[in-house]
Amino acid sequence: MYRNYQSVFSNIKNHQELTIQTAFHEAGHAASIYLGNKEKQLPPVFFQILITNPLNTDDQLYSAKVIDGQLIQHFPIVGIENIKDLSVEEQRGYQSAYEADVINLLVGPIAEAKYVAERDDELFSVNLLNVQALNYYGGSSDIKKAHAYLEFFISLEQEQNIKMRELFLQAFKFVENVENWNCIRGLAEYILNSKKEVISCEDAVEVFDRSLAA
Repeated sequence: MYRNYQSVFSNIKNHQELTIQTAFHEAGHAASIYLGNKEKQLPPVFFQILITNPLNTDDQLYSAKVIDGQLIQHFPIVGIENIKDLSVEEQRGYQSAYEADVINLLVGPIAEAKYVAERDDELFSVNLLNVQALNYYGGSSDIKKAHAYLEFFISLEQEQNIKMRELFLQAFKFVENVENWNCIRGLAEYILNSKKEVISCEDAVEVFDRSLAA
């Protein structure tokens, strides 16, 4: 899970702003993986955040990305490939996993969009945002992967689109939750201030716990 960089900024101020947006993007992914899965009573999954912070920001952009954190990876491949032959209960397990993974993908660019709206003192509303608009917030790879999930598990395109909208609304609701947003903001600030190249899952959870206790 990572932010796409579709533009190269030559201005130092723009580099710095893109760095902040990236931090909120990845913090959104991480918060959804941990807090969202926990709220749905799904098994915890390991993740970490890798950071590249070049000294010369004129030549290379700051980047951060969440590694791992996908529930579906922990299910047997044989079951995924033959999901229609599984029991109803087993199919529900796979469905819960892939739906959670899609939500976790969408929360990243939605969190970035919310940060940008607050920064620019603009209205942040589900009526002003849709899945395709997330491309403007570094979400093209996230959206592509989310569509791949749905294409694999749902055969009809119309049903895929309905499910995507449903999961998008759940992801938006997650970001709008005050406690979740405080956790996203707390982790984004931690990412920006950290000198580490790798932020562990344990580090992120500590940040979330502090944000929830504040």
